[in-house]
Amino acid sequence: MRKLITPLILLTMLIFNQCKTTSNEVSQDVSPISDKTIGKVTTELVAKYGEAQKFRIERGVGQTALLWRSSDGSEADFEEFCGKQFISNPEELDQLFNKLSYGYEMLFGHFILLSKELMRPLHLDWGPVAPVDELFGSYNAASHVTDDLYGNKIAFITTLNFPYYNLKEKAEMGEKWSRKEWAYARMGDMFTSRVPAQLIQDFSTANTNADTYISSYNIYMGSLVNDEGKKLFPNDMALITHWGLRDELKSQYSNLVDGLEHQRIIYQVMKRIIDQSIPLQVINKGDYQWNPNSNTLQRNGEDIAVEPEPNTRYQHVINQFNTLRAIDAYTPAMPTYIQRKFEGEYELPVDDVEKLFIELVSSHEVREAGKLISQRLGRKLEPFDIWYDGFKVRSGISAEKLDGLTTKKYPTVEAFDKALPEILTSLGFPKDKAQFIGDHVRVEAARGSGHAWGAEMKKDDALLRTRVPATGMNYKGFNIAMHEFGHTVEQTISLHDVDYYTMHGVPNTAFTEALAFVFQNRDLAVLGISETNPQKESLETLDNLWSCYEIMGVSLVDINLWKWLYNHPGASAQEVKDATINIAKDIWNKYYADVFGSTDEPILAVYSHMIDNPLYLSAYPVGHLIHFQLEKQLKGKSFASEIERIYSQGRLIPQLWLKDAVGETLSVKPILEASAEALGKLK
Repeated sequence: MRKLITPLILLTMLIFNQCKTTSNEVSQDVSPISDKTIGKVTTELVAKYGEAQKFRIERGVGQTALLWRSSDGSEADFEEFCGKQFISNPEELDQLFNKLSYGYEMLFGHFILLSKELMRPLHLDWGPVAPVDELFGSYNAASHVTDDLYGNKIAFITTLNFPYYNLKEKAEMGEKWSRKEWAYARMGDMFTSRVPAQLIQDFSTANTNADTYISSYNIYMGSLVNDEGKKLFPNDMALITHWGLRDELKSQYSNLVDGLEHQRIIYQVMKRIIDQSIPLQVINKGDYQWNPNSNTLQRNGEDIAVEPEPNTRYQHVINQFNTLRAIDAYTPAMPTYIQRKFEGEYELPVDDVEKLFIELVSSHEVREAGKLISQRLGRKLEPFDIWYDGFKVRSGISAEKLDGLTTKKYPTVEAFDKALPEILTSLGFPKDKAQFIGDHVRVEAARGSGHAWGAEMKKDDALLRTRVPATGMNYKGFNIAMHEFGHTVEQTISLHDVDYYTMHGVPNTAFTEALAFVFQNRDLAVLGISETNPQKESLETLDNLWSCYEIMGVSLVDINLWKWLYNHPGASAQEVKDATINIAKDIWNKYYADVFGSTDEPILAVYSHMIDNPLYLSAYPVGHLIHFQLEKQLKGKSFASEIERIYSQGRLIPQLWLKDAVGETLSVKPILEASAEALGKLK
């Protein structure tokens, strides 16, 4: 599903700017250090340490001055600090780097560990969530860390000695940097703004509340009835929105008897969630019979008045927007969350990402794939066919057979946890490496659909949380668990096998999604099911293309909704709902209506990430593109060796990471070219 937002990720989301604040709203945040003092300190240090240190001195003094506040001391204090704390000697600088790295690992590592523990009642199936559970879960122990590190001057020691490079500079200079130079540059990313702790805590609270709302949003499928009053789903089936609904819809492609009817009623459920006409009485409850087509309720044969959900879904969007917008004034170089998310966190400009997505969703290859899907289904496409699953080889294997395999193999969470090393050895990892990774991943039973949560220090383990019913892990659960396992393998390799702590991790979340897709794609192999289909490669290519087509549209809705929010900052929940639906319909009409033969469909607005993880969705399509490029690289090579080589690169910027990993930068060209070839073969 996703990697959770961690205090360290949140910190880096918030700290990308290099400008003095001039807004009257945040006048208390203006640096008291004059240009004259900056020039004086710079001149004195260059005179003392030589021209060779001029760049480091100019940038270090400048960025430290921008962040200095009256509460940190006078201009004389600033001069004294720079004179004492600037380090010129390479060996001493290296020692400082190592000490800072260790300190930050301990700080952020323990903050993550604390968050994991406090959120257990929310994320694990420990019974009903109490108000105090939500209070502990929303508490962010790291919210004051930046204030504290500025207060004790550790942040200033960092900014003075390790220059910050913007994205353009990293792209131009990074290819020639050594690993240590890259590590130093990432140390320079640590502190570039001062966001008040209260604002960070406010977002943490809003985000946790949204996450809890989504994690508890289940539909009891056994309560659904069609227009004839007939039940279509097992009584004990409860599906979380949107993931569970989507995956059940996908599974019905193998049901040749009445799968289409199942899919159509699931689509009606989704539309009710989007427009908030869904009855409150059926959210996380199974007390009534509900017909999603007519949106009527019955109990013991008597009609029950429907009480629709009161736009709660969209109020959570507003709550998070307001907390993130409050931060804007403190990041003037990136004065919107959209910029901070894309240029800051993803290190990919939002305009470039949109162009990439539009190029694919507008492509001729997608339209030819749509025609092929229609032929394979023997009917016209319907909107939910955006999730067509028939390009996967497993689509020809019954769900019952797959469920039988997984429930026998993984009857409990503990059984799956114990099997992790065996899963890795089946994929080619040496026993010692497989055991090492398995020992550093802990599996727990999730309340929601599941997630991966990595560690930020080597003393901690990555968490793999997945849903396992009392009857054992069904195939859909196993498929999701393999996705999450891919995340935790990345998290373990990119923490333990990367040479410098400041380089640990991946360029952005799309790169961990890519490995999650790689692992998810090998679920049948792990179950011992061989794929002998001669069309396998062509089918997998088109499966990737269709997945990109689906999630890129969803991502375009997400991006455009956030643009709309910034243009309408005082919007009500009703207005946000209307805007979301209109944007979803507009994107559909532009790029999907001609393929599916219907207009004004709202389905692209169903994704839960739009509610609980703002602007995360773009990580998925970028991840799909990277996934395709990775699969090309892995073909004919040692799977385990290549995964270890590629993911031990750490946190380079995206394009350089890809160039070193697979020999080419991010592009839709490879998938479109391969899709054209695949379409030709399958025709």
